[in-house]
Amino acid sequence: MKVKWGVLGSGGIANRRTIPEGIIPAENGELTAVYDIDQSQNRAIAEKYGAHAFSSEEGLLASDCDAIYIATPVDLHCQETLRASESGKHILCEKPLGLTVKDAETMLEACAQKGVRLGTGLMMRFHAYHREMQRMVQSGAIGKPVYGRAQLSCWYPPIENAWRQDPKSGGGGSLIDLGSHCIDLLEMFLGKVSRVSCFTGNLVHSYASEDSATVMLEFANGAKGTVDNFFNVPDASSKNRLEIYGSKGSILAEGTIGQGDAGEMSALLQEVPAGYEAQQERGEGNVLCLSPAPINTYKAEIEAFSQAILDGTTPPVDGDAGVWSQKVLAACYRSAQTGQVVGVE
Repeated sequence: MKVKWGVLGSGGIANRRTIPEGIIPAENGELTAVYDIDQSQNRAIAEKYGAHAFSSEEGLLASDCDAIYIATPVDLHCQETLRASESGKHILCEKPLGLTVKDAETMLEACAQKGVRLGTGLMMRFHAYHREMQRMVQSGAIGKPVYGRAQLSCWYPPIENAWRQDPKSGGGGSLIDLGSHCIDLLEMFLGKVSRVSCFTGNLVHSYASEDSATVMLEFANGAKGTVDNFFNVPDASSKNRLEIYGSKGSILAEGTIGQGDAGEMSALLQEVPAGYEAQQERGEGNVLCLSPAPINTYKAEIEAFSQAILDGTTPPVDGDAGVWSQKVLAACYRSAQTGQVVGVE
């Protein structure tokens, strides 16, 4: 049995990644319907993948699809989710779930009331390297975790009508778009964030959303972290590094944060020395090159959500995850505005 998928917002990331890499190859899912305001593009996508092209959202929601993948601008997520849940459709919504925490909570409540599942599009959790890093941290391989860093930046110049460059349609800029993934990944390894201190600004581009963001994080277990996200760094210049440090070593990755399934990762492990070494010689220690079999994150995300529908279980990245992500992001923006350390509850 396969879950029938409809796509709301078939252009953009849906066309580039989620449809061809996620829904089409999914063993337990199939694409049946698409809708986008760009009707010409929508028809082309439908023809390419053998789906029905609807000329309205109402038509899509009235179809026999089981689940709706929402990949529209952020300011549309809340109301689209409410309408989809009213139609009895399960919903996988791209992050963030809405412009505000209230939006996300409203979406979660509506889906609960209608008995449909809500998932959040944080697909980087499914990356094989990230899963291996999580396994190693939880196994105690690096000892007590003390610090994590996640970096994701790109070159994103001013583009007419680009919704990510206007906080009214995107909720913010580099922080909410890129940083949401980075913070979520660090929480995957280190647990929930308890406090944040954030700085945002526009250093290169003059659009309304921030093109620069850095966040200092404190986790509930006492570990610390930093996240850096910029829309003003050339793509090839940002290595998208992910680093986790502990009392017995570290796990260092490069190129795993992003839309692909590759990258490089190694663990530098050593037993805790008996005493203080004044010379602090930096030997290589026990270096392990880690290369788990690649997993397409979009395929894994679609299959995991589809299976939750078929089994009647909670999706691994559910609506609660999306609400929490919004709370952390809201605290970050509040910190940037006030200059204060802000707690997350």
